[in-house]
Amino acid sequence: MYTIGIDLGGTNIVAAVIDEEYKFLAKAKTPTAMPRTPEEIFDDIALVCKKAVEDAGLKMSDISSIGLGTPGTVNDGEIEYANNLGFDHIPAADMIKERLGDFPVYIENDANCAALGEAYAGCGHGCGNFVAITLGTGVGSGVIVDGKLVTGVNCAGGECGHMVIVVDGEPCTCGRRGCWEAYASATALINQTKAAMEEHPESIMHELAAEEGKVSGRTAFDGMRRKDAVAVAVVDQYIKYVAAGVTNLVNALQPEILCIGGGICNEGETLLRPIRRYVEAERYSIYSVKQTQIVKAELGNDAGVIGAAILYKVK
Repeated sequence: MYTIGIDLGGTNIVAAVIDEEYKFLAKAKTPTAMPRTPEEIFDDIALVCKKAVEDAGLKMSDISSIGLGTPGTVNDGEIEYANNLGFDHIPAADMIKERLGDFPVYIENDANCAALGEAYAGCGHGCGNFVAITLGTGVGSGVIVDGKLVTGVNCAGGECGHMVIVVDGEPCTCGRRGCWEAYASATALINQTKAAMEEHPESIMHELAAEEGKVSGRTAFDGMRRKDAVAVAVVDQYIKYVAAGVTNLVNALQPEILCIGGGICNEGETLLRPIRRYVEAERYSIYSVKQTQIVKAELGNDAGVIGAAILYKVK
């Protein structure tokens, strides 16, 4: 059995043909090229799907289902709202069927698709209780309980980045203050790094940022490795913020595995080891034999397209 997974992003549209063992047979992509109309975008979705099927040496009749991962809120085959794509109540499943045929079509939020991909084909190794966190521009997340995605009554559940960890804290893009995203995202780390650099012109982070041409999520970590006290303080505080949210999720959900992805996770155990220490010290289930494993995500950008391709398993 072969399925198509589509990852609709603000930059690229990616489609891949996946087999039953979650292996890629072929992949195709094209720029999203926003701003464009939904009709133009779905025309290109159809084109990359057909290209992937052709490159896999198959025909559309060999495909059993199609899954689409998209930013925004999804409900019953419709993309209710996706601000960065300009989508408002777009009948995505019907638009795909109009262009590709009467296949079973499944639509889900892209972060949920990434969580599903990691749970089934990546670091989750098929476990049924799983949380995936992505530390990027924001804090993306997906929650799987008993093998099913948690989407809530309005299909917008699992937005862990918008739980508050500091009451009346930093403003968040969602309109609240003190959200985990406002402290634990890569964007937040960059802002924390810049603030520390402004206060400490002697910090080696100024030299590191000049070499890279900008302040990035790596700047503080690189400064920490150079024994810069200001950078060490930035990294320590950032890790505490990340760990606070992770501990909340462990206490609330007790997943078998919680994975962390995004560019910051290229730091590997430099990031994960202290997070585990904080969680071990603050988790509620301190005396339980079974404890949540906190690991690095494995699939990178492939997680979303694999998750989309296997939506049929959980819908």
